[in-house]
Amino acid sequence: MNRRLMSGVAGLSALLVAGWAVFIREPAQIATAPEEIGEALVAVTLPANFTDTEQIGAQAFEAKCAACHGVNAAGRDGMGPPLVHVIYEPNHHGDQAFHLAVMNGVRSHHWPFRNMPAVEGLTTSDVDAIVAYVRALQRANGIN
Repeated sequence: MNRRLMSGVAGLSALLVAGWAVFIREPAQIATAPEEIGEALVAVTLPANFTDTEQIGAQAFEAKCAACHGVNAAGRDGMGPPLVHVIYEPNHHGDQAFHLAVMNGVRSHHWPFRNMPAVEGLTTSDVDAIVAYVRALQRANGIN
């Protein structure tokens, strides 16, 4: 190859590498900007009242799930999806899907969030109560 062509190829390679580095780094910078993380992703209307089981589920949800899925399952920008969303309606994600998610974690597939890890420290009864709570929230928001 002639010297001018080699110089052009080297320059183009350097430009592509620099551009790729910015592309790779840019989403991480956006994802960690404090003013953009944590906001609720949907507005959630609460039911008029909760059953005893749903109240227990609310407490367990706040302790184990709200850090990512937000208060009242409204989701958290940059953290986790809202569970008060048509994607999680009973006909698409049945109650067993919640149990499997807690036990095994979930590979991200509906939302642009990271994979969900398994959740430690919840019994089957705890998850049943959490599901009852989430389903109550969904019903109050027209998701059946």
